[in-house]
Amino acid sequence: MKFSYNWLRELVSGLDTPPAELMRLITLKTAECDGMEEVGSPLAAASEATVISVEPMGASHNRKAIVETSRYGTKTVVCGAPNCRAGMRAAYLPIGKKIIEGVESDGMLGSAAELGIGSDHSGIIDLSNAPLTLKPDYIIEVDNKSLTHRPDLWGHHGMAREISAITKNKLLDPVPPQPLPNSQAPVRVTVQDFALCPRYSALVFENVTVQPSPLWLQYRLHSIGLNAINNIVDVTNLILAELPQPMHAFDAGKLHGAEIIVRNARAGEKLAALNGETYELDPSNLVIADPEYAIALAGVIGGAASAISETTTRIVLESACFDAVSVRKTSSKLKLRTDASMRFEKSQDPINTVRGLKHALALLEEVSPGIRLVGGVADAWHRRPQPPPIQLPLDWVDRKLGCGVPANQVRAILESLEFAVEQITPRMFSVRVPSWRATKDVTIKDDLVEEIGRMIGYDSIVPVPPLSPARVPPANPNRKLHQVREMAAAQGFTEVYNYSFVSEEQARAFGLDPAQLVQVTNPIVSDQDFLRASLLPGIWKNIRDNARNFESFRLFEIGREIHPGHEAEHFVAAIFAKDDGKAGLLELKRLAECLLPGVWFDPSAARSFEHPQRAAHLLHNTIEIGRLFEFHPKMIETGRAAVLDLNLSKIFDTKPDTARYQPLRRFPTSAFDVTVAVPARTSIGEVQAAIPRPAGILSVEFLREFALPDGRRSLSYRITAGAADRTLSSEEAGAIRASVIEALTRLGYESRS
Repeated sequence: MKFSYNWLRELVSGLDTPPAELMRLITLKTAECDGMEEVGSPLAAASEATVISVEPMGASHNRKAIVETSRYGTKTVVCGAPNCRAGMRAAYLPIGKKIIEGVESDGMLGSAAELGIGSDHSGIIDLSNAPLTLKPDYIIEVDNKSLTHRPDLWGHHGMAREISAITKNKLLDPVPPQPLPNSQAPVRVTVQDFALCPRYSALVFENVTVQPSPLWLQYRLHSIGLNAINNIVDVTNLILAELPQPMHAFDAGKLHGAEIIVRNARAGEKLAALNGETYELDPSNLVIADPEYAIALAGVIGGAASAISETTTRIVLESACFDAVSVRKTSSKLKLRTDASMRFEKSQDPINTVRGLKHALALLEEVSPGIRLVGGVADAWHRRPQPPPIQLPLDWVDRKLGCGVPANQVRAILESLEFAVEQITPRMFSVRVPSWRATKDVTIKDDLVEEIGRMIGYDSIVPVPPLSPARVPPANPNRKLHQVREMAAAQGFTEVYNYSFVSEEQARAFGLDPAQLVQVTNPIVSDQDFLRASLLPGIWKNIRDNARNFESFRLFEIGREIHPGHEAEHFVAAIFAKDDGKAGLLELKRLAECLLPGVWFDPSAARSFEHPQRAAHLLHNTIEIGRLFEFHPKMIETGRAAVLDLNLSKIFDTKPDTARYQPLRRFPTSAFDVTVAVPARTSIGEVQAAIPRPAGILSVEFLREFALPDGRRSLSYRITAGAADRTLSSEEAGAIRASVIEALTRLGYESRS
């Protein structure tokens, strides 16, 4: 949205704030400004000039002109404009001397484009009927998104009201105070649905002269990005940009009958619009129509058939208010956004329709001499109930803002924005919202405190820490679930979600007795009639489904196992690969150790769905917390699937080991490796548990394994030893190593160290 600084100064009495400072104040207190640009800068040096004589310059289209300027005296200029003639008054620009076709040209006569007041460069401007009183201007551009909730700020008068409140200057109303004639209107208005059109007002004018607008009007529109069309259309665009009330003028001679009908479009009805496009409509579109056909798309665009032209002598001037949602839907559906639709989409004030007509009446009498108003105003209006006043407790305002605001200052701020304020108790105001802020903008007391805060300036409020004490929030077990989820995802596992129901066949496949399961009375699927007592059936199905398309993948699920009388939170992770499965088991072992340091793996007898030689209990502080296993080959036929199943409820209930301070070791440790040959089915943990822990041994860590030619396995462990008060001698370290090898040998393990 663009705002003219000169225009705003006309609406705010005594405004002398420089443009850049005004832009800063608007940003701080009303809406974010995107920038500012100067327009019409050549006007600062321009001078009115009378063309004394014009002489041709041979075969050239240029002509030599002698002009008498009001500021620079007599000048000779070379002018190529076709409308340059002796006796006309034009605008002279002192751009310096230049030799053109042998003639010294001192300056130039300017077109509207060269003066920066319009886009026409076909000829020089003619000042014969009006003096050159235009001045350079500054255009302040405001971010449209920050005005979405403020329909009043889509016009200069609304922004001027804000500036008046900010600078404490008087706001001037551009609308004449005289009422419109209340005589019989020559046109009848019928609104079929007031929910879609709360108000439709119209005036009829005759003896209309359609011609170019005065320069001041063209300049005003051009400076804010609107094109000048003709004096009638330009007046409607000026009011759109000022009040802001969208308006439209129909050529009364092109209408059928003396009735305007606001109705829904008929199915398949078409409208040839002013932009040259033809739109096919449906009943969701609201149209303005005469008794025969649609003449405009309500709130969006006018129709070409009733457009103003040079032959127009009688017009119907429309000023209406349309439902914001209806206009937005029509605009979006037809992919047609106009200056009018953008304003109606913000919920305009129905009071504004007659104000727009009063303003237009005064302007049309100025730009179209001899124009006459016929009859009175046609006004179809469904009055909506006035919203109740808002109770505003001043103590609450102080708490909300974090600072004390005197009652007289609160009143002054609200009244400067034209809210009606009544004091009902010493610390309680009753505030009535003006009509232009009551359309989905200010409805509750929180909206009012925002008005007060922005006007006093949020930067003036001293930040104060909250007075309430900071307390550690109670423990939330769900946070632990998030930690487990994040750790699994960080290690490449993809989370899956399965239904909490299983069939009897699935239950039996995993050793579950259906009689011990919770049965669903009304299952959503006929064969899913039990609540799951394990997450494994779902993960198994996930593995089989994905194994058809992927060579390897990692999955995990966090969910509840549901047993009669209780539920338990479980974590199940699985790794599938088309290999020997060993890497998957070791990776899940590492994952378990990351989730719960100190976990211990104890080989155990396999269940029916587990690999006979690849199953283990998981223990922590002697409590069984889960299992690590590989699915039986009959369960997964295309590869190997290792599974980790943890009972999170038990883990969370387990009291963690107390962390104790351990000082850094003052003396270095000694490490040595021990390798033993064991039968193929001997587990790594079994040998590790058999290694004795005499005094001086600090840790035992598994290193690697190799397959021996005779079918046995070679297992290597690293043993770290040390003393708290000294560095072990080589003899002491050797003695510890020998005692370990001797103990393993006694147990039947062949040493290969």
